[in-house]
Amino acid sequence: MYGRSVRCLGAALASLIVAGCGGGSTDGTSTALDAGTRSKAAAVTAQAVSARLTTPWTTAALQAAVPLPEYPRPQLTRTDWLNLNGKWSYNGGSAAPDANSPPATAPGFPANPEQVLVPYPVESYLSGIQRMNDRNLWYRRSFTVPAGWSGKHVKLNFGAVDRKATVYVNGTRVGQHSGGYDAFSFDITPYLRAGSNELVVGAFDPTTGDDMIGKQTLNPGGIFYTPSSGIWQTVWLEPVSAPHITRLDMTPDVPNNRLRVIVRGDNLAGTSIEAVATSGGANVGSATGTVDIEFTIPVPNPHLWSPDDPFLYDLKIRVRSGTTVVDEVGSYFGMRSIGVGTVDGVPRPLLNGKFVFQFGPLDQGFWPDGLYTAPTDDALKSDLQAAKDLGFNMVRKHIKVEPQRWFYWADKLGIMVWQDMPQAWDAETNPNVRAKVEAEDREIVDEHRSSPAVVTWVIFNESWGDFDMVRMANTFKSWDASRLINTHSGINFAPGDQGTGDLIDLHDYPGPSAPNWQPGRVAVLGEFGGNGLRVDGHMWNPASTCCYNLYPDSATLTNVYLDQVNSLRDLAVSRGLSAAVYTETTDVEDELNGFLTYDRQVRKMDFARVKAAHQALIDGVPYLRGGASYSLRTVTPGVTNRYIRHANSLASTEVVDASSPELLKTDASWKVVNGLADSSCVSFESVNVPGQFLRHANFRLRLDPNDNSALFKSDATFCPRKALNGGFGMSLESKNLPGYYVRHMNAEVWLNQFQDTDLFRNDASWAPQTGWWRSAVVITPGDWHSMRVLTPGYDNRYIRHQDGLAFTEVVDADSSTLLKQDATWRLVAGLADASCYSFESRNFPGEFLRHSNSRVRREPQQNSDLYRADATFCAQGTADGSTGTRFAAFNYPNRYLRHYAAEVWISDGLGGDAWNTSNSFLVDTRWSVQAPWAP
Repeated sequence: MYGRSVRCLGAALASLIVAGCGGGSTDGTSTALDAGTRSKAAAVTAQAVSARLTTPWTTAALQAAVPLPEYPRPQLTRTDWLNLNGKWSYNGGSAAPDANSPPATAPGFPANPEQVLVPYPVESYLSGIQRMNDRNLWYRRSFTVPAGWSGKHVKLNFGAVDRKATVYVNGTRVGQHSGGYDAFSFDITPYLRAGSNELVVGAFDPTTGDDMIGKQTLNPGGIFYTPSSGIWQTVWLEPVSAPHITRLDMTPDVPNNRLRVIVRGDNLAGTSIEAVATSGGANVGSATGTVDIEFTIPVPNPHLWSPDDPFLYDLKIRVRSGTTVVDEVGSYFGMRSIGVGTVDGVPRPLLNGKFVFQFGPLDQGFWPDGLYTAPTDDALKSDLQAAKDLGFNMVRKHIKVEPQRWFYWADKLGIMVWQDMPQAWDAETNPNVRAKVEAEDREIVDEHRSSPAVVTWVIFNESWGDFDMVRMANTFKSWDASRLINTHSGINFAPGDQGTGDLIDLHDYPGPSAPNWQPGRVAVLGEFGGNGLRVDGHMWNPASTCCYNLYPDSATLTNVYLDQVNSLRDLAVSRGLSAAVYTETTDVEDELNGFLTYDRQVRKMDFARVKAAHQALIDGVPYLRGGASYSLRTVTPGVTNRYIRHANSLASTEVVDASSPELLKTDASWKVVNGLADSSCVSFESVNVPGQFLRHANFRLRLDPNDNSALFKSDATFCPRKALNGGFGMSLESKNLPGYYVRHMNAEVWLNQFQDTDLFRNDASWAPQTGWWRSAVVITPGDWHSMRVLTPGYDNRYIRHQDGLAFTEVVDADSSTLLKQDATWRLVAGLADASCYSFESRNFPGEFLRHSNSRVRREPQQNSDLYRADATFCAQGTADGSTGTRFAAFNYPNRYLRHYAAEVWISDGLGGDAWNTSNSFLVDTRWSVQAPWAP
């Protein structure tokens, strides 16, 4: 939306290819080639290669007179340009000249060279080469400079070349560039001649770890993919004046109603800058300035950019030398702010001053026909549009940097972007590679810093190629203080969280779970899910079963995913989770865990149901896990550390913290169950007084035993609503008195009719969090018990240990003494948390049940945090109040002790293994805590 139509030039056709032209329009799409040019253009056809998979855009890419004809740089546009995409001569492989130590003058080509379709990587089907590991890649084509450019300087622009490019014009070496993810240009004016000119590009790409590589590998499989070597983005020419703009750095300053601008350029000394912002053709604000010095453009009452309303302003920048305009560019910008603030006592990412839960897919940007290069601009847009159609508001661009038009579509469609930095493996040990990576990181930041969609820079992923994390976090913040910094996505990978950056980012497959937030640092789930489905006829590798849990059909896959989204809703309020990234947008080569197949032909889930679930999460519709323990915190400003507790049968609020006594913690913890009067609502059962519930009587909330009367059940049923204060907690509306809400006043808890005041809205909003007493079922610690299966047909079996592993076995009065002892456990205060439990063996004192690789086993106690966490389980009830206790793993709270085929595991029922299926999951995870077989 940069407010400029681009004039298509009548470019001469070179002998080798169609020298096409393309340009932008008011909606960022291309102006069509004129009829005369089309009549001279032969359709591009592929060489003798075969496609493993095609997309809906493959044919269009092959038949285009000029592949990817759209204007490639939407935030800095000029009227005239010439697109050099199309058929080039190609010479690659070990017999080709060394592109790493290229010659001083352009090398010759074979008499009958191969033809490559630029800008598709040579490994791709669309390139017409479809060959890996050429390493030395040489391209040649000719072009004619349009006559109308006379007197101008001619810039040769490359969107990206992976990874080291050397450029020659008419045999003379013009320059060199290293780095496969950023744009670069050369002024080729001194090398041009009248008529036809020859352009040669040599690219060296060994696909090794001594430079940024992302997920490319020479041995594709699993989570690593086919490389993309050489030219992989648009190549183009543009005429400029000697003094001209090369970059615009634009930063919205919403609090001060202005846009901060720095104009970068060549030969601009002594010139002046004019900037005019418009909206719908109407002038919004204007300013003048000087190159390389920040100036501001007023934007009164700014129309803010957001995923719900991705409003963009147009911008025109002119360079004047005296009174003469010597350069003019078009651009666009969005007014939005991003930062970290405290909402209801929890650090949250704030978009335009408000907390918006950020949720989106891991987006890897690979294509079966073009690999790194989308076959068409419509295809490039389509993955972002799919994310929007699914109700997402964010994508994490994973270990790849896309062309500038991808960022344009993110800006225009309205989707926040977390931008990963591609890694170089050798940076972990090689200082020279570190310096190279840091320089290329800076180029990436500078190239995309003006995109309003980009809200987060992700520096390292799972410690791949990591170095100097603390310094790099500070360095990125010095480069761009206007965005969030995610220093290390995946802190569960060594070296873990280094205490720097705005986000604390955990990965959990299948998940979900949440890290603990810290003051000023936001808790996010940087990757989870990976649920897979095979779709015959639409897989890159028909034999693949990759990554991570496979499901038999779309309905099962959808149901599993919706359960995960509901868990995110719980974590958002109970653990302060603020963002999540699901793996992934599409299948990628061997990986089968996309919402779409790799060819973008098949939707693998029920998109309507998925979108509704996403909307509920992003909108903050509350969700509480039945049977779990919660504590309800006040969120009124200045009173955010008090919780509902019972005392003397009345509900009140009191300050609770980690040092509080056990009685207070249990008084302030509540087991959530299905509403006694309406199962779509909830009731709150006291953790330490089982059978007694919060209910209202004479508008005061109190704790009373359930007498099973209709009145009691109605009084004790509350329906969670979106928080009245607009936060991300909840409000509780009475079931039998609609319009009446639970609120606190002077440390008392009442049911009052809604009042449209800030005070009432705050007092009637609550932040549910994991209970101060994490176990919703209280078991006297130190007593001996035996744990009986409750699955019908197997309810005479008990957990026992044998050869160090946990099993279930039939135990009765006639069983051996050894079996009875093996099936007896002392439940002690949890080794990692005293509000949970650990299971000590009767006949192996000092040895406890713990999980390892999901299998439950008996092992001697170890003095490690990992062992203590693995050996701790929190007792939960059931949502419907049915018989049985569930034991959630302390460090994986969505996984429960479960029996399967006489073995005992921790399971989340999300599939992937026979012991983890959803079949009978709920009943298989319920246990009866009984008197011990061996007291």
